[in-house]
Amino acid sequence: MVHTGFRQLRTKEIQSLGVRVEEYEHIKTGAVHYHLAAENDENVFLVALRTMPMDSTGVAHILEHTALCGSKNYPVRDPFFMMIRRSLNTFMNAFTSSDWTAYPFASKNKKDFNNLLSVYLDAVFFATLNEQDFAQEGHRLEFENPSDPSSPLQFKGVVYNEMKGAMSSVTSQLWQAVSKHLYPTNTYHFNSGGEPESILDLSYTDLKSFYKAHYHPSNAIFMTYGDIPAAEHHVKFEEYLEQFDKSEHRIEVDDEKRYYAPVRAEEYYGHNELENKTHHVMGWLLGHSTNLEEQLEAHFLSSLLLENSSSPLMLALETTDLASSPSPLCGLEDSNKEMAFVCGVEGSTEENRDAVEQLILNTLEQVAKDGVSETQVESVLHQLELSQREVGGDGYPYGLQIILSAIS
Repeated sequence: MVHTGFRQLRTKEIQSLGVRVEEYEHIKTGAVHYHLAAENDENVFLVALRTMPMDSTGVAHILEHTALCGSKNYPVRDPFFMMIRRSLNTFMNAFTSSDWTAYPFASKNKKDFNNLLSVYLDAVFFATLNEQDFAQEGHRLEFENPSDPSSPLQFKGVVYNEMKGAMSSVTSQLWQAVSKHLYPTNTYHFNSGGEPESILDLSYTDLKSFYKAHYHPSNAIFMTYGDIPAAEHHVKFEEYLEQFDKSEHRIEVDDEKRYYAPVRAEEYYGHNELENKTHHVMGWLLGHSTNLEEQLEAHFLSSLLLENSSSPLMLALETTDLASSPSPLCGLEDSNKEMAFVCGVEGSTEENRDAVEQLILNTLEQVAKDGVSETQVESVLHQLELSQREVGGDGYPYGLQIILSAIS
């Protein structure tokens, strides 16, 4: 039986995953709910919002943290961490991706599940966003020695410190540099997690404005998994959604503009040693990750070129004297709206730039001209088929793994 506040759009059985997918739309706000009905008492909930930062202040990341620090019906300090300690959850967390923010949890106890559902829905749609919490999670100035006001001032903050650690990685810096040039105009141009120096530019007012623009049911997707019927979820959802009207503000990532000619760029990073520390990478903007045919083709070609040491491009990158090893960025990035293929080397010199570029292009041209063996093709197809069927990784609940693979 469908709740009066929702309309059912379609239903599809997926026997290989043991689920029945039910799609609903909230009539008043247009919010979408995908329910994965399954005979599993470990029920999962996730609400995801399209978040499109247009700078590297980390606003989406800091908001993800701050929203969980207190809300209208739960004005206590950090209800999220209180529930982690007290509830019977099998999973609780929140994620910030390049263009979405998600709040998932799982529990095997129905009463506990509903308690967590209330906390999450209140946090997402009725967050308090206290300025003190913004200072805690985002950035603030405090004395190096809190008990000594004569000690030097320094910047601190949960996300600020987290991103200082994350962006100390050369690989992270390299990926941000590549993204900046592959995606020159849309949200992927920026670091959604936040660049440490840019995080300091984010104001409390900016945070609240971003929340108001993005955290609305009309910009939300709800996903549930397990043996609790969709209609029961809808009763809980409606308690919150009925307080909103439909928003006409559409938040969508535009297709990136395409270059008419190759772009060459140089970026620099700090290192104690200078010799053989140059990275050379090449990147191509591909088709849409939401187009299943284009995505499968991209995965197939990427695997064919790079899967192992006998793959033609990986073989060339591993055996060349121009560098010490292939770049850790080698492969397909399919989490953005438009995919990207990246390959290259690390442990090289500036002088080898043109030679590395030619090595990569020559290898690709040779594969295009001569092809690869039938054995390699069959092996890649077999692995690709297995990866499409496999559900597993990171110790997440089964239902959450399915949900995350669907939204990412």
